[in-house]
Amino acid sequence: MNTVNKMKPSERMKVPRQTSIEQQADERNHNFTEVSFGVDEVRALIEASRCLECQNPVCREGCPVNIDIRSFVQLVYQKDYVGAVNKIRESNYLPAICGRVCPQEEQCESVCTLGKKHEPVAIGKLERFVADYELKHNLFTPPAIPAQRPERVAIVGSGPSGLTCAAELAKLGYQVTIFEALHAVGGVLRYGIPEFRLPRTILDLEAERIKALGVKIETNFLVGRTATIDEFFDEWGFKAIFLGTGAGTPQFMGIPGENLNGVYSANEFLTRVNLMKAYKFPEYDTPIKIGKSVAVIGGGNTAMDGVRTSKRLGAEHAYLMYRRSHEEMPARLEEVHHAEEEGIEFMMLTNPTRIFGDEQGRVCGIECQKMVLGDPDESGRRKPVPSGEPNFIVEVQTVIEAVGQSPNPIIQSTTPGLKTGRKGVVVADDLQRTSREGIFAGGDLSRGGATVILAMRDGKIAAGEIHNYLQKKYH
Repeated sequence: MNTVNKMKPSERMKVPRQTSIEQQADERNHNFTEVSFGVDEVRALIEASRCLECQNPVCREGCPVNIDIRSFVQLVYQKDYVGAVNKIRESNYLPAICGRVCPQEEQCESVCTLGKKHEPVAIGKLERFVADYELKHNLFTPPAIPAQRPERVAIVGSGPSGLTCAAELAKLGYQVTIFEALHAVGGVLRYGIPEFRLPRTILDLEAERIKALGVKIETNFLVGRTATIDEFFDEWGFKAIFLGTGAGTPQFMGIPGENLNGVYSANEFLTRVNLMKAYKFPEYDTPIKIGKSVAVIGGGNTAMDGVRTSKRLGAEHAYLMYRRSHEEMPARLEEVHHAEEEGIEFMMLTNPTRIFGDEQGRVCGIECQKMVLGDPDESGRRKPVPSGEPNFIVEVQTVIEAVGQSPNPIIQSTTPGLKTGRKGVVVADDLQRTSREGIFAGGDLSRGGATVILAMRDGKIAAGEIHNYLQKKYH
């Protein structure tokens, strides 16, 4: 491909990486409005000019869904923003979502050639810019769909893996129906990620664009109860099924006091706030009381969402307790940075051991032990071990545990012959095939917890393999 940028590579390297326009921290920690406004057109064009237009664009290899990043960035530079977003949509049908929540710094941007000596191209910010530009100017047109195929495919779960699988199959002409247990579409995108990171208007819009492909969506439909997987095959006429029901069953630490009032799993806490809009009480009838001080246990993105949400709900002290150090935290660096700006109090190398309650059975404190880092464990991170210092107590009224979650077992328990693994995950191979013919699985249901983009990757791979399976079986 010919280059479109006439600047010399040495000139491009001198252009500083552009930053997002953001709400001030002292304003945003009192509201649920999106923290980042992204980059404007001027900044987007400057950022696109930094791309070296490599002959071997390794950024694409770093993208789990294989977006042609070089081409879309070149289209941005040429001010063809609709062409750019459509180029992304060839590989990723949810660009407005991924531009906001995908950890680009660990994927495409981490292997960017420019990033070896300078700051990498802000690929994620450019993805968001073109998706938002298309939205702002109402320029979306659904892709042309080939003649409808006779085979019907069921998608169970409307999270990132299910939405992606549905979109890819619909683009191939299949009759696709998504079944969602909750009353609204999105799965973890809706109940897990706060409005200040992913506005619901964006999620709703992306869902409508999938419907525009001809995909049917059935909400309030609990597969395994309303109908079983085998009934889908035998009575409903589906020829293949993709399972993408996520991992919505919370795990707890198993420490004394977890039965006290004021102890939440991050899953319940975020679902109350995000899905049931507890932050808009009394407009919405789902109050959530947190008190003056909140302790959130964990170091991932879910913990970060929980502690930042607590601050916005009025906590004077929002503590993030993590048993390792900053360096080992799996949360996105951007989220950690935003949390620090918002006044979140980080308590690193801190391991809670007991939760205390008052006479009414409500949380009043949490006991912790200081840790030090020992040798690496099976995850490759240094294992935290007790320091030997005396334990200490922090006064809190709410404890939120964000220490992992596992799949809901309802489908596994009602689908004979479906092989499961540790913590109830559905076992799937590299092509997302399960132990049952015609059943495929992906996302957190088969991974036990991962990123949005990896779930989307699973959905995309599964769609390709479902297509191959149906072609071989029925043609």
